[in-house]
Amino acid sequence: MGKRAARRKGREVHGESNNDRRGNLHAVNPALLGWDPVDETRRDQSFVRHVRPASDGQRELIKAMADHHLVLTVGPAGTGKTYLAVAQAVEALEEGHVARVVLSRPAVEAGETLGFLPGDMEEKLAPYLRPLYDALGERLGGKRLKSLMHDGTIEIAPIGFMRGRTLNNAFIVIDEAQNCTYGQLKMLLTRLGWNSTMVMTGDPDQSDLLPEISGLKEVATRLDTLNDVAVVRLTDSDIVRHPLVAQMLTVL
Repeated sequence: MGKRAARRKGREVHGESNNDRRGNLHAVNPALLGWDPVDETRRDQSFVRHVRPASDGQRELIKAMADHHLVLTVGPAGTGKTYLAVAQAVEALEEGHVARVVLSRPAVEAGETLGFLPGDMEEKLAPYLRPLYDALGERLGGKRLKSLMHDGTIEIAPIGFMRGRTLNNAFIVIDEAQNCTYGQLKMLLTRLGWNSTMVMTGDPDQSDLLPEISGLKEVATRLDTLNDVAVVRLTDSDIVRHPLVAQMLTVL
């Protein structure tokens, strides 16, 4: 019995088990292979700071963000509205043009009721703000993003938390603006402070609000008359997702 136990222990140390000899599935210790799927050093590699535009519309958007303090970009899904805005915000932060980044989007359910979510306020809002976390994570990596959020350099907040604030020396991204009312958008636009840039993104055709409640289309039309405000309208030709996305949007 002693010899058997010793042999079994030796196989387990080397990542084997009794199930191996029977042909059953078993867990593989990735450390024995020299690779770990959750290796933070590998995952948090240095990221490319500058994003190359993939279409004429994206080139126009990047130029507009560089030349104006207020930019509204409207267009269909998959045109890179949010990603380009977040990339530009990170670039401005890295180059020292602003001291912080503020990202906000409305906590509106997309047609279904999620019920009461567990956890504290931050945990309840996390599902709604997840796309912003994902975009930032791709640009900065998980470790750096956590550090910048911990010290307040990067802030992600729902629309309701923006009232009464003045955002100076910041790059502000307002995402999913089609799910805001005219009054909410007016409140958000007037948060713009000194040495700050605000980019507002949305798709008027994909609002989760009741018809005629979304204020994005009207706000974009009114602000388009101002010389110091850039309104960029992306089209199906700017979609950079799977080619089927552009084809579907032409018929849906």
